[in-house]
Amino acid sequence: MALQVGDPAPDFTLPATEEGSVTLSSLRGRIVVLYFYPKDDTSGCTKEAQAFNGLKDSFSARDAVILGMSPDPLKKHEKFKAKYELAFPLVADEEKGVLEAYGVWVEKSMYGRKYMGVERTTFLIDREGRIARIWPRVKVPGHAEEVLAAVESL
Repeated sequence: MALQVGDPAPDFTLPATEEGSVTLSSLRGRIVVLYFYPKDDTSGCTKEAQAFNGLKDSFSARDAVILGMSPDPLKKHEKFKAKYELAFPLVADEEKGVLEAYGVWVEKSMYGRKYMGVERTTFLIDREGRIARIWPRVKVPGHAEEVLAAVESL
């Protein structure tokens, strides 16, 4: 059953580039932008991270936390974060349990070849820990701005 707006956001504690780990439920009382992306240091994922990073102050001013998550290992996240001076945590879900809980670990197809991968998706989680908005199959241009506008409406 796919997650819907109004559902409680599945909780997790995973390794992250800040403070060693992130627990979603510890962020209750704040707005959380949880965006799932396929792979560190690829062109689309880099553009998406840079777009969120460029608006970090605007998100922070609205008490919103940005979390980026992919199945890449923590060491790869740390290099990616340092390379682009990202000012928000990147979360490593190597076991893919959270990716599956959020329904973003899916069968994909490229050039007729099927494989499992992350469907670029963003979840906006309200102060009570419920899903306020879902953006499936994200197209990167303008996406961070659209998420910021949604944060402003909460």
